[in-house]
Amino acid sequence: MNILGNIFLIAIYLLAPAAVLRFCRKHAWAAKIGPILILYLIGIIVGNLGLVPFLPEALVNPSGKAGIQDLLSSAMVPLAIPLLLYGCTFRRSDTRSQTLALLSGIVAVVVAVVLGFLIFRNGIEGVSGDSAAKIGGMLTGVYTGGTMNLAAIKTMLGVSDRTYVLLNSCDMIVSFLYMTMLLAFGIRLMRRILPYSSSAPEATLDEAPDLQDVKPLLFSRLWWKQAAVLLGVTAVVIALSALVAFLMPEGWFMTVFILLLTSAGIAVSFIRRIRELKIAEDISMYCINIFSIVVASMADFSTLDFSNSLSIIGYLSFVIFGSLILQTILARLLRIDADTIVICSTSFICSPPFVPMMAAAMKNRRVLIAGLSMGIIGYAIGNYLGLAISRLLLLF
Repeated sequence: MNILGNIFLIAIYLLAPAAVLRFCRKHAWAAKIGPILILYLIGIIVGNLGLVPFLPEALVNPSGKAGIQDLLSSAMVPLAIPLLLYGCTFRRSDTRSQTLALLSGIVAVVVAVVLGFLIFRNGIEGVSGDSAAKIGGMLTGVYTGGTMNLAAIKTMLGVSDRTYVLLNSCDMIVSFLYMTMLLAFGIRLMRRILPYSSSAPEATLDEAPDLQDVKPLLFSRLWWKQAAVLLGVTAVVIALSALVAFLMPEGWFMTVFILLLTSAGIAVSFIRRIRELKIAEDISMYCINIFSIVVASMADFSTLDFSNSLSIIGYLSFVIFGSLILQTILARLLRIDADTIVICSTSFICSPPFVPMMAAAMKNRRVLIAGLSMGIIGYAIGNYLGLAISRLLLLF
């Protein structure tokens, strides 16, 4: 029965993203929610099936569950990071507002993390068992990049699994409240505070149809050819990064490995033939989808004590909402438009997969590519910033 439970669990992790993506394509309401959020919900359900009394324990909680979760979540990080970076051009933004939004967003997150550290560090260290400086570094990474950066920095800094799961679970709760706030009244409020034009041009999206047109059909001969090239290059990147990291002093392997993966991914993005393989983003996003459902399933609420985690929830809330307030103040001074700030904050706080949903909610397709670009840059710099800020906070 344990073997069947393990097979059942692996099948859910690997196939659920495909089913959810197909469901989102067929149903507009599901597409507005987004596959990431749906997969998080499925993951939470899978992780807490043990709370259902009539289901057999061997099926919902097989002996290999923890190992499967660790293997898949660990494998998705080195796969997704370089694949996600291959399509980047890393050129200067086309507009002043996008460049300023990117810089102001990074500054706002870093300032909020440092101030929150000074306010909440005593309570955090008493609850988590890990230093508040490490948690500050993880929050810097996740709120400039995404969950992949959170996992990468967790490994780089040697943070315990318990703290990581607690942070990720609290992040889901606070980020959900953040998104609900933006969708309910935040967009309208930002448009009152910051410059906004209801007749924003759509020219920025002229390239989007072309990008879609050059993608080969799923599982066609050309698709498999491009996938083989991309996965082959990624395998070389992973192997070389691991080889160099193995030469480092003990305890530095994962830190060097993740940073080399990020640097190598950026370097490969300058190879035009690789950058033009458009399915790299699709494969990387599928890895992120698998990672999302696996990580969400690790949030076993029967083992979590949220009553003793108020300091961590407070720190996360301070960083998320504090960074939005700080960025809004900077945007007011720099005269950055409202929609660019909202899409930048969404991309940083919730990661790029939430950008299309927010752009649709704002009924402004102009900011779609800008939001995705800022999010990708966030993925690229998140590991560096997270590590740097954790070292900085150790000085306080």
